[in-house]
Amino acid sequence: MLLVYALVPVRGRNAVLLAASLLFYFWGEPVCLFVMLGTALLGWLGGLALGRAGGARAARLISWLFVGLCLAPLLFFKYTDFFLTNWNALTGQEVPLLKLALPLGISFYTFQVLSYVLDVRKGTVAIQKNPLDFLTYVTLFPQLVAGPIVRYETVERELKSRRTTLSDFSSGVTRLCAGLGKKVLLANSLALLESAEAAGTSALGCWLVSIAYTLQLYFDFSGYSDMAIGLGRMFGFHFSENFEYPYCAKSVTDFWRRWHISLGSWFRDYVYIPLGGNRCSKLRWLGNILIVWLLTGFWHGASWTFLLWGLFFAALLLGEKLLWGRRLATLPAAVQRLLLLLAVNFSFVLFRAETLPETAKMLGGMFGLGVPASTSGAVYNLSSFAVLLLIAAVGATSLPKTLAARICGLAGGHAGTVLEPAFCLVILLLVTAFLVSGSFNPFLYFRF
Repeated sequence: MLLVYALVPVRGRNAVLLAASLLFYFWGEPVCLFVMLGTALLGWLGGLALGRAGGARAARLISWLFVGLCLAPLLFFKYTDFFLTNWNALTGQEVPLLKLALPLGISFYTFQVLSYVLDVRKGTVAIQKNPLDFLTYVTLFPQLVAGPIVRYETVERELKSRRTTLSDFSSGVTRLCAGLGKKVLLANSLALLESAEAAGTSALGCWLVSIAYTLQLYFDFSGYSDMAIGLGRMFGFHFSENFEYPYCAKSVTDFWRRWHISLGSWFRDYVYIPLGGNRCSKLRWLGNILIVWLLTGFWHGASWTFLLWGLFFAALLLGEKLLWGRRLATLPAAVQRLLLLLAVNFSFVLFRAETLPETAKMLGGMFGLGVPASTSGAVYNLSSFAVLLLIAAVGATSLPKTLAARICGLAGGHAGTVLEPAFCLVILLLVTAFLVSGSFNPFLYFRF
């Protein structure tokens, strides 16, 4: 792909990227390719229609119409069975479930299209009249199936004109390799520990599962984000950061400024602020918080566990702002971080579970309820994976980046010219060895 991209004239590079992206998606989801293309086409037509709107009222009606049309495939594929299941439970009927496969990346590309339509209405981006350039934006394969959510305004200028410098390409390769290492070497290995202790045979085993999953989720998703940002940089695009060491946060508010930044900022700008944000009565503000976090939970999956996960964070955020926030800020930084990690760890127990009884069983097991007292199996797994857990815990902080910067700065900065490509080569060799051996390779965000 890089070779073809480099050989074609500059004017033809969007067409090459579009062709590669469509082939990439078609390889995994032949039929659902048309769902993505249909959503993208609706977004493009929505932009054109807004350009011809004759007044604010017409623009509002057109934007709502196309937002609804663009959301329809996501709602249909992702949530139909959830509503049918709950309807059957409430009414005692047996309406058959559709059991639809969830199209790859539908949550991500739908939100990208929506952001474009809403930004056109606000007048913050120019209308894209070239359908091929708009399709290139929606289908960009580096971030298509796992994010981050790239807004049109982020790449608007680079869609028209971009230049890949040697510095950009080099940093893109390094970022890609770092993301690969996070995903394949750390996230997948942590998944082995989680699966080994999934039965939760003891309180220690339940804690190992929750901690392993919490770390796995971070390295899985931030690894994909790093790969997307790195690949984008290699093609001349500068995607926004999606993670900023969230497990180093001191509060829940701080955590959500660092975790899945593209999703949090999307809900802030397109839901929370339009609803009134915090510039309204306290009652309405509370309602705005609840709406945003219900939608955040529901975006991740059609399940009551995800809805409760969203409400859990809404409760923590409200409690932090109204009750204990100031008192928490007076505690030592280490204590603040520990409390935040415990809250996040408990939240991801809910996030991981398929059902509410499964959540209750896991949380109870963490406190020794309903599980055997024997810890021999958990102790064995803890000793076997201790080094991995330590590496992952340190890797989730900014310490490795700080140390790498200092080491690369040795000898007047010349050390980095040798060590950085050596690091990339080692990571690529290790990742290739893991993948060729057919090692455990789960993709958590297929669920979302």
